[in-house]
Amino acid sequence: MDNPIDNLINQLSRLPGIGNKTARRLAYYIINLDKSRVDQLTNAITSAKENSSLCEVCNNVTDMNPCAICSDEDRDKRTICVVELPKDVNSIEQAEKYRGLYHVLHGDIVSTPDGDKKVDDLLARIKKDNVSEVILAFSPNASGQASIMYLSQVLKDLNIKITKIAYGLPYGSDMDFFDKETINIAIANRTEI
Repeated sequence: MDNPIDNLINQLSRLPGIGNKTARRLAYYIINLDKSRVDQLTNAITSAKENSSLCEVCNNVTDMNPCAICSDEDRDKRTICVVELPKDVNSIEQAEKYRGLYHVLHGDIVSTPDGDKKVDDLLARIKKDNVSEVILAFSPNASGQASIMYLSQVLKDLNIKITKIAYGLPYGSDMDFFDKETINIAIANRTEI
């Protein structure tokens, strides 16, 4: 049986982007916190898990339904930016320029078993909400490019503008690693498909 420190290191190392060295560093940092700070951390994790759900409109992770973005009357409701993951919404929002809505697919549509349902949900929303532009904002990697190609084919008969974000972004990387200026330039210089 693992001792408590090894167990904590093991649990932390299961988080994305956290290797064994970082997990060990975090574990010892947590152990050295006072109990009230550890309680705050565990309560924050528990509360986020228990009080979060998916927005009924865009599928983003939220604590209210519909989410704050979908509820915002000042957003451009005729433009939807399609992203792979909730963290991508956060990256684009931190750039502070895009004012449209989002649709989160929760994974790559090409290789996931429920990819067809994800596409059907997106199509229904586009038709229902009278959308005029769909921006495909996927990470510049093979999976993202495959999703862009697939979606552009599916959407081409809807008589809407289909764009993809510009790539001055390095191929093979993830959206959440880009600074806000890079994302703003990619959104502003999006190209029609």
